[in-house]
Amino acid sequence: MPVKTARKYVSTVNACKLCTPMGACLALRGIEGAMPLLHGSQGCSTYMRRYIISHFNEPIDIASSSLGEKNAIYGGAENLKKGISNVITKYRPKLLGIATTCLTETIGDNVPMILKEYQKETGGEETKGREHPFIISVSTPSYAGTHMDGFHRTVRVAVEALAEEGEKSGRINLLPGFVSPADLRHLKEIMREFGLEYTLLPDISESLDAPILEDYCKIPKGGTPILDIREMGRAQASIEFGRTLNSLAPITAAEYLKIRFDVERYSLGLPIGIHETDRFFSVLEHLSGCSSPACYQMERGRLIDAYVDSHKYLFGKRAIIYGEEDLVVGLTSFLAETGIVPVLCASGGTSGRFEESIRAIGAGNLSVPPLVREGVDFYQIAEEAISLEPDILIGHSKGYPLARKLNIPLIRVGFPIHDRIGGQRILHLGYQGAQRLLDQIVNTVIEKKQSDSSVGYTYM
Repeated sequence: MPVKTARKYVSTVNACKLCTPMGACLALRGIEGAMPLLHGSQGCSTYMRRYIISHFNEPIDIASSSLGEKNAIYGGAENLKKGISNVITKYRPKLLGIATTCLTETIGDNVPMILKEYQKETGGEETKGREHPFIISVSTPSYAGTHMDGFHRTVRVAVEALAEEGEKSGRINLLPGFVSPADLRHLKEIMREFGLEYTLLPDISESLDAPILEDYCKIPKGGTPILDIREMGRAQASIEFGRTLNSLAPITAAEYLKIRFDVERYSLGLPIGIHETDRFFSVLEHLSGCSSPACYQMERGRLIDAYVDSHKYLFGKRAIIYGEEDLVVGLTSFLAETGIVPVLCASGGTSGRFEESIRAIGAGNLSVPPLVREGVDFYQIAEEAISLEPDILIGHSKGYPLARKLNIPLIRVGFPIHDRIGGQRILHLGYQGAQRLLDQIVNTVIEKKQSDSSVGYTYM
C-alpha cells in the first residue's frame, strides 16, 4: 500500500470540485419558474453559464448583481436591489433565488437584511399588476464548500421557505440530489410503477434537457411546481439519497421536514448497482404496500446475468473513481459487485463521512479496501495514481488529462462532461442504469485490449 506523503504546497491545482454557487444555480433550475441571481461579480455568472451549458447543451440564464471595485469597498446592497427589480421586470419569475459568491461573503453583505430593506422600500410596487415572486437567499461562498454543498443548501432553503403543515396527504417526497435528467426521468417512472404520488425536488429532467422549441423561453418549462413543494410538509415520508449528507450544516431538507412536520425520513445511498437499488426498492415496497413490479424484477435478473457474462473481462481490473462524494460511493458499491477492484476513491468534497461510507458499502465485497482521499485535487490524485497502476479511470471530463497521461480509458460519468455529447442523458441509477454502465465499462475494457493487441483480434 503506497504511503501518503506530505503535501508540499497549499494551493489547489486543477480542483476535483466546482463552485458552491454553481450548485445553487443547478438546484434552482429544478424549481418551476425559478430564476437564479448571483450576488457578486459578472464573471461568476458568466463562468457558471458556460460550464452548465457545455454539459447540458441547453441555454441557461443566470442573473448577476454585477459588483465592481467600488462595491467591494462600499458594499453591494444597491446593486442587489436593482438586480432584483430588473429580473422581476424582465423575467417575471415565480421564485427568485439569490446565491452569494466569494466576493459578497468576504465583504460581509448581509443579504437577508438587504432583502428586508428591499421589501420595505418597494412594497411590491415594481410588480404591480403581476404576481410577486417568492424570494429566497442562500449563503454559498466557494471557499467553504463544493457545488454539492450549494445544491443541498438551496434545496433545504426552498423547503424551509415553502413547505406547509396540514393534514397528511400520503404523498412521498423524493430528494435525489444532483443526478442527471435521465436519472430523474427513470425515478419518475419507478414511482409511477409503484403507484405512489410523489414530489421530486429538484427536477431538472425537462428544464435542462428540453425538446427543441421554436421560441426561446427566458425561464424554461419544467421543474418542481411550487404548489408541490408546499405539500412536502404534509407528506407521508421523505426519501433522501446520499450517504455523506448527514455532515451538512445545519440539516438536510429531509431532516428539516422530519423535525418541523414529522415527515418520516429514509436516508439511502444513490441507488447504483444491485445492493443500493435493492435498498431503494425495499423502501418503496414498504411505503406502497406492493411488491416490486415484474418489469424491475426482470431488469434485476438480467443485470445479474450480465454480471456473470462480464466477470471474465472485469475481474481484477483496477479502477480509480473520482467526483462528487455520493456518486463515488455509489459507483464503488456497483464496481465491487462486478469484480472490479477500486484502488482509489477520491473527491474534492470534505464531508468527513466519505471514507466511512466507502468502507461501509465495500464491506463483504472488497477483500482489500481502496485508498480514500477527500478534499483532494487532480494533482494529488495523479501523484497516487501512477504507483497504483489502474486499468481504468471513472469520473467526469476533468480527469481526461490524467487518463491520457496514464494511457488508460476514462469512463465518463457525473458532472461535468465537456468533451463528449449527451452527458445529461447518462443513466446511472437503478438496475437499468447499472446495466448501461456495465456494458460501457466492459466494452471499453475490450476495446483497450484490442487496441493494444499486435493482431487486433475480432472475436471475444
